[in-house]
Amino acid sequence: MSYPTPDPFRATDAVFLPNPKQDFLLLLRGKIASTRGATLMLMAWVLSSWTLINGSLTVVAQEANARRTVDGPRCNLPWVEEWLDSNIPSLVADYWWLHENPEVSFEEVETAAYVAKAWEAAGLEVTKNVGGHGVVGVLANGSGPTIMLRTDLDALPVTEATGLPRASTKKIVTASGVSTGVMHACGHDVHMTNLIGMARLFSAHRDQWKGTLVLIGQPAEERGGGAEAMLKDGLFTRFPRPDAVVALHCEASSVEQVAFRAGYMMANVDSVDIRVHGRGGHGAAPHTAIDPIVQASELVLSLQTSVSRELKPTEPAVITVGSIHAGTKHNIIGDYCDLQLTVRSYSPEVREQLIAAIRRKAKGIAMAYGAEEPTVTLSDGTPSLFNHEALTLQLKNRVSASIGPNYVQEAEQVMGGEDFSQYGIAGVPVCMYRLGVIDAGRLAAMKKRGQTMSLHSPEFYPDIDRALPMAVRSMAVCAVELFASPPPKK
Repeated sequence: MSYPTPDPFRATDAVFLPNPKQDFLLLLRGKIASTRGATLMLMAWVLSSWTLINGSLTVVAQEANARRTVDGPRCNLPWVEEWLDSNIPSLVADYWWLHENPEVSFEEVETAAYVAKAWEAAGLEVTKNVGGHGVVGVLANGSGPTIMLRTDLDALPVTEATGLPRASTKKIVTASGVSTGVMHACGHDVHMTNLIGMARLFSAHRDQWKGTLVLIGQPAEERGGGAEAMLKDGLFTRFPRPDAVVALHCEASSVEQVAFRAGYMMANVDSVDIRVHGRGGHGAAPHTAIDPIVQASELVLSLQTSVSRELKPTEPAVITVGSIHAGTKHNIIGDYCDLQLTVRSYSPEVREQLIAAIRRKAKGIAMAYGAEEPTVTLSDGTPSLFNHEALTLQLKNRVSASIGPNYVQEAEQVMGGEDFSQYGIAGVPVCMYRLGVIDAGRLAAMKKRGQTMSLHSPEFYPDIDRALPMAVRSMAVCAVELFASPPPKK
């Protein structure tokens, strides 16, 4: 289906300033033509006025250039830039409220209420409690494509150590009884603020686009399950089914840089629990027992060859044993040893191969020790994120043309997980891109000290005054592009 929408990117990013020099010369020329008997007094006035005007013009040009330098990148949608110039302070205030009031996965009550209220105030039709604490906002604006933009709502059980004057001081006790702080250490506060900005921007400029804008606030991204819960609760059936779903994610890299990658971008994430069974006994008489710790130790080493010797070297994969627990005392051989694994891959075929190898090796080593077959439990995982290739290339090219190629990069593949992938598995073209949010000088200073910044760090915080305008700017460009030229159906 085609949508006869005029090209929204017809404007350029040039700045047109008034030209008092030219205007003055035209006025003078007319004056002289009509008053040929001009006196020397007039000429003296011309010379003095020219000096004053020339100096004023220099100041005007310097101020304009300085403003553009301070503002950094700008896109070729003037209405977006004008809105940003006037509205960033209010968005920053939204950001700080969200930053100071984080909530962990499945508990995003106040967060969801804040986002819903902001979207309602912007004129969206809002539905709450979709798939738990999920929020959906719909802004219908005539005939055209349906474009969905997603933010996550949840924070992490991390005690903030940024030293910011408005740092999170929230405390919780986890289900395991551990007291911890809570903070937005993964940039979800930026993501939410960005979609508050998108709601206000697109509601205020309905003459610039046609179609339906759907915003979703998704719960429980960090623990997984939030996207699937919203889909099961009718996200694509109760609300307009989107032609594309787009999201951005903060990255601990140089601020104002955006990065796209078509195809696989983030990994399958599987959690595996193994109980290795033995036979208890005295530490001084190991021949009377079956030591589960020795058995588990051999399994840990053997699992690493599942990656290095059973997969093609070009296939990314990780098996990490993150936890081993066994025994109660120095001289007692216990009955069992528990292992917790995280398994990462991209393709479904490699994922299945890794899981099969874990089961096979655990069983084989147990047989070699004469032990009972181990218990292997696979938890529901997060599927790998596959960015729709045509959609991603379309958005990358548009952002590069609109904001400038110096601000657009090719994103690296990572072995982290993101349940945004569920929307693509549900049959809709998806694209998640990354946004650098850390001041380059801060990154350089940390590198000099031998340190690195990362997401989920208690010291993570964005350069919000520069990151937030770039978030709104880049996503606005993506949305306008898709309203004008929706991606092909799968």
